[in-house]
Amino acid sequence: MTAAARIMSKFRLAVVQLQVTSVKADNLSRARRLVKQAAGQGSRVVLLPECFNSPYGTSFFSDYAEKIPGESTQMLSEAAKENQVYLVGGSIPEEDGGKLYNTCAVFGPDGEMILKHRKIHLFDINVPGKICFQESETLSPGNSLSTFDTPFCKVGVGICYDMRFAELAQIYSRKGCQLLVYPGAFNMTTGPAHWELLQRGRAVDNQVYVATASPARDETASYVAWGHSTVVNPWGEVVSKAGAEETVIYADIDLQYLSDIRQQIPITAQRRDDLYAVTSVQEASG
Repeated sequence: MTAAARIMSKFRLAVVQLQVTSVKADNLSRARRLVKQAAGQGSRVVLLPECFNSPYGTSFFSDYAEKIPGESTQMLSEAAKENQVYLVGGSIPEEDGGKLYNTCAVFGPDGEMILKHRKIHLFDINVPGKICFQESETLSPGNSLSTFDTPFCKVGVGICYDMRFAELAQIYSRKGCQLLVYPGAFNMTTGPAHWELLQRGRAVDNQVYVATASPARDETASYVAWGHSTVVNPWGEVVSKAGAEETVIYADIDLQYLSDIRQQIPITAQRRDDLYAVTSVQEASG
């Protein structure tokens, strides 16, 4: 491997665990400041949390919803360009054609939007005595897979509940993704039980890096996020993890290490495509 190739095989990822309030302007300014802080530490890709511009909850989505482009995505565009980073803009409530979506917009270092992912799987669950939540009361699901290219690697995007669906990660991996990002907001019931487990599972099964960005925990909120934003490597090891508070965590993504793992345990070559297959019914965007 040439020296240049070795340099390109590594890049720094930053995950922003943002303290989200009911004041949208404060959320945007704080996110912008933390993106700048992350870039100052050498990050080339920055990930924000789910619903970073508004409280999370069906009662809030319509009040905070925006068109894209709009106020929040304008800030993301400017922050990406000012800091010369690939900015995965967590998610925001999006209004389009009278419908609401939970949407992640991704911007390149030139400030241009390169991807818009609408949450595919809506969070409709009922754990008796613990939590009942129905995103479908107000949100509509997205209908497209979402990947984007960087000079380092291809990245697959899901939002929170999307992470529970292993098929999505498998398809992204087979399309060449080496990093999967999931802005998410697991709660105090599902968070301690499944948040890290799911990330490690997606990473090991597909031999990819997996990164998640949660809002910081606010015990006074109607929906209390678990926090613990995380980065997992292709061996299934947690390489960086936040606590509950607002912070920025970093991970140096090593694509040569990923390649080595895939050579040592060559599951891609050993798949029995004659017996089973996981396929998409459409081509991924991006």
